[in-house]
Amino acid sequence: MSCTIDKILTDARTLLERLKEHDTAAESLIDQSAVLHRRVSAGGPTPACGQGPGGAAGPTPVSPRQGPGPAAEQPDPSRLRPHVVLAQENTQIRDLQQENRGERGRGRGRRMLGDVRGCPGGDACPVVPAGGSQLWVSLEEHQDALELIMSKYRKQMLQLLEGRKREEAEPVLKVHQANSGEIESQIDRICEMGEVMRKAVQVDDEQFFKVQEKLAQLELENKELRELLSISKESFE
Repeated sequence: MSCTIDKILTDARTLLERLKEHDTAAESLIDQSAVLHRRVSAGGPTPACGQGPGGAAGPTPVSPRQGPGPAAEQPDPSRLRPHVVLAQENTQIRDLQQENRGERGRGRGRRMLGDVRGCPGGDACPVVPAGGSQLWVSLEEHQDALELIMSKYRKQMLQLLEGRKREEAEPVLKVHQANSGEIESQIDRICEMGEVMRKAVQVDDEQFFKVQEKLAQLELENKELRELLSISKESFE
């Protein structure tokens, strides 16, 4: 599979757009989790209920970005970075999940997604633990999608780096091969010179042995001639 710079850049832009979309979805989930947390902390009916007990008007719905009293002065969670807010909301989401499991154990959560609870005024209100469970599942799906995107991005970057390493290694390999060929030729020349020197030494040794043999023969002949000369002198006397 060929991997080019243009393809990597195009994939990176696509991943960036998807990350922006996921960040927007995460901000929406954060707002929903903040509303659910406030509802659970208040312990009262949800804003979907139109009336309170006895036909009286229920509490005014609280905006996801505002809260009564000091809570209104808190910073807007949607303005924070998504991964920071998600980390801060993990505790709240775990509390919602534990509460949801507790409701299941008491027999109230068997109808999580299909069951609704009637408000005193007759209107139907969604069960808060079911919303917390759905929020938890949505956050897990969002995290899985981000991990899949980042794994594909890392794989493409590794392929690009490996291609660059091969391209950078090719000139070095060519130089190494050229140097290896030159070194081998020099080694062959040295071996040839060594063979010539060995033959020259062998010839010198043979010449030396011949000279030594000739000298020994001449010395022997000289000795015999001296003996003959001495014998002839004695006979004349």
